[in-house]
Amino acid sequence: MKPYFIIILSLVTFTSFSQEKTYTEKELSISQWIDGTLLMPIETKKPSLAIIIAGSGPTNRNGNQNFLKNNSIKKLAEGLTDNGIATFRYDKRVVKQIRQKNVDKNMMFDDFIADASDVLDYFKKSNDYKNIYIIGHSQGSLVGMVSAKDKADGFISLAGAGNNIGDVLIEQIDKTAPMFSEDTKRVVTSLKAGQTTTDFPIALASIFNADLQPFMMNWMSYYPIEIIKNLKMPILIINGTKDLQVSEAEAQLLKESNANAELIIIENMNHVLFEIEGDDLENSKSYNESFRTISPLLIKSITNFMLH
Repeated sequence: MKPYFIIILSLVTFTSFSQEKTYTEKELSISQWIDGTLLMPIETKKPSLAIIIAGSGPTNRNGNQNFLKNNSIKKLAEGLTDNGIATFRYDKRVVKQIRQKNVDKNMMFDDFIADASDVLDYFKKSNDYKNIYIIGHSQGSLVGMVSAKDKADGFISLAGAGNNIGDVLIEQIDKTAPMFSEDTKRVVTSLKAGQTTTDFPIALASIFNADLQPFMMNWMSYYPIEIIKNLKMPILIINGTKDLQVSEAEAQLLKESNANAELIIIENMNHVLFEIEGDDLENSKSYNESFRTISPLLIKSITNFMLH
């Protein structure tokens, strides 16, 4: 029995060694509402850092929300850190508030910008990083764009809109529920003018409910193409051809607004950063399929941009 035990032990030891991580992992609390995970590559003495800002909704540090689990942001962070880039990803403030059953009904889009700025300021105080880049995904693209100005060493827009969010909503409704197009245009026009309204179909309550309208008005006050135009830093804009929420045209708008920006369109990549070979049904299902692998070209593109 002893020789058998030794063989088994050696196999276990070898397996553990072969799966050893290339980075360390540390939980950090940046502020009252912001908790996140810092990954540091072991073999890089002074790495560049990517701060990853998640998209809309109650999205956690891994890219998941509610009952949808795809781990897209976690996979992005781990992929970059495997390539020698430190990463910090964090839960949006609403995630912690939901856990504590203390959701701020007066939360504004500006609060997300303040949180991103707090995170950036936290890491800028350290001398542990060669450069600090902001990666903003979806809604996080605009958040990151604003917070990066004059403070970050570079900015990466990942599936970020170029148009005002009001115009993006109109485009999305035109594609998915055209019977509500005119209602959407009317409500967006009202909110852009700073006027709330109760005149909207119940089907649109998830985006235009009375409690949400102040937040939406605040969000609609920002125009991405005007903000990116004034960024004086290296910029990378990435979008996928199978993104159901943000079209390639949005990425092109951002590129046209800053001649120095680099644009990469990834074939078949969807909004949650997976490469989809099938139809829209497969695309939609992937939002809750954590077994999928993140786009290898996405990892390669960001790594090349940050390290070269």
